[in-house]
Amino acid sequence: MPLDAEAPTRPAADAVRVLTDLLAGLDNSNGSGEGKGTTRADVLAGLTELRTLLQEVARWEPLLISAARDRGASWAEIAPALGLASRQAAERRFLRLEHQTGHAGLTGDQRVQATRDRRAGDRAVAGWARGNSAALRGLAGQITALEGLDPATQACVDRVRAALGENDTAALIEPLAEVAPRLATTHSALADQLAAVAAGTASARRQTSSSQTSSAKKEDAP
Repeated sequence: MPLDAEAPTRPAADAVRVLTDLLAGLDNSNGSGEGKGTTRADVLAGLTELRTLLQEVARWEPLLISAARDRGASWAEIAPALGLASRQAAERRFLRLEHQTGHAGLTGDQRVQATRDRRAGDRAVAGWARGNSAALRGLAGQITALEGLDPATQACVDRVRAALGENDTAALIEPLAEVAPRLATTHSALADQLAAVAAGTASARRQTSSSQTSSAKKEDAP
């Protein structure tokens, strides 16, 4: 399994940055329980960022274990890298993580096919984004111009701003999806446009899935 698309993502990197800044502020606490300028909303936003980071880390671990196995590492070698005492413990941990990430009950071939399907869907969504570059960048520009947002929403908007600076418009898809629910009740016009983006990406992914299903049926036909 190539170790490419599963590298640390921008949301995870941003979460680390937000949490590092937040904890630095708390370290400067004067004993009152609050860091200088650190509000309750900031700490709650930090917990949201921590959840994002933990979800990403949970997703990386089984991928890295699979990559190690694909490259010839034994379970006895993997165990100490995970802080575990035995190869059996490493295998049990991997199986539990596989179950949590939705691969329970799949054979090796089925896991490979599921990964291929997901990547094909990702490519279709990226292609759709590039074909709608002007509209997506215009929408992102409107979102980054918003003011007076709560810290958690502002963190999402900052990720949209960072993606807007990328050459590839496909980088906008994930942060736009992330900010959508935070604008649903306060900015209905933008929420409607974000819903249209979600519908477009879902359609692109669905069409790819249907195409692959048809191809598979033809290959299986006598």
